[in-house]
Amino acid sequence: MTRSFLPGILAMAATVLASNILVQILFGQWLTWGAFTYPIAFLVTDLMNRLYGVHAARKVVLAGFVTGVICSLIGTQVMLQGDGYTYPAVTLRVAIGSGAAFLAAQLMDVTIFDKLREGAWWRAPLASTLVGSSLDTAIFFTVAFAGSLSFLEPGNDVSWANEALPLLGAGPVVPLWVSLGLADWMVKLSLAILALVPFRMIVSKALSSRSLA
Repeated sequence: MTRSFLPGILAMAATVLASNILVQILFGQWLTWGAFTYPIAFLVTDLMNRLYGVHAARKVVLAGFVTGVICSLIGTQVMLQGDGYTYPAVTLRVAIGSGAAFLAAQLMDVTIFDKLREGAWWRAPLASTLVGSSLDTAIFFTVAFAGSLSFLEPGNDVSWANEALPLLGAGPVVPLWVSLGLADWMVKLSLAILALVPFRMIVSKALSSRSLA
């Protein structure tokens, strides 16, 4: 059974590490590349929950969390070159925010999915991902970029993320990271709906293979 969990654990760890790096790279004005990779974690969790049950899903989440944190901490020690200065591939605040947001959001996802397990096939993955994504976005962007939490990593200059700008270019004036978080959240909600397609296909194929075994 542990061998069955290995693809989920590896997929989770790879998603967290990639997202920790990509969330620091802007895509356009209001998005980061991490917004497009991180939702894969919810798909992995929901697939494990549907195919192996709530306890298996929690084990994969915890294993993925530990692996992701280790990889992220290693990333804080990897220095990159750019524009005449060096910077870590993953900042400490991003690592902390990612770990806290991941654990809280994924465990919430598992709980909600389990409670809605017996409903229509799409209800559990959609509802759990929507709630989990919202929690993840709120925790991550606050911990990683809010100026009030600069004590977490005094040497990390996040002034760029706290530049006062209209919300998404048109709303009230807020720190840039708030707009980044809102845009990230909107992308996650859209991808939560799109993820229902691979979720349905993978679950159907897996259950069909079991019935033939």
